[in-house]
Amino acid sequence: MNNQSNSVFRILLVEDDEITNYITTTKLKNLGFENVDAVLNGELAIEYLSANQPNLIFLDVNMPVMDGFEFLDSEEVKNQYSGIPIVLLTSSSRPKDKEMASQYTNVIEYLEKPLNYEKMKKILQAINK
Repeated sequence: MNNQSNSVFRILLVEDDEITNYITTTKLKNLGFENVDAVLNGELAIEYLSANQPNLIFLDVNMPVMDGFEFLDSEEVKNQYSGIPIVLLTSSSRPKDKEMASQYTNVIEYLEKPLNYEKMKKILQAINK
């Protein structure tokens, strides 16, 4: 993906930790992704999706209000947003979480924080398949 296409590529971060959002947003912008938005839980992500169409979602598992799996199980996500690739970017290394993530067709990766260049490269290769 070249920088021109990166500038129109929209990313949504769904993460309850504002420091993590800042770090991840900064890393993505350093990689040339200019359109990065962040929300603090799954419920806010559904509201965001009703007005915006990101190309990729980074989703945390453990969040208040609506966690990552509740977001993935919501009818809106299943019915309206199932075509958006989702990367679970989480601090959870629980095998059960990884196994659960593999059951969702739009989850293309399960990565442990923090996001880095190599992980982003892996994600872009998965999207471009």
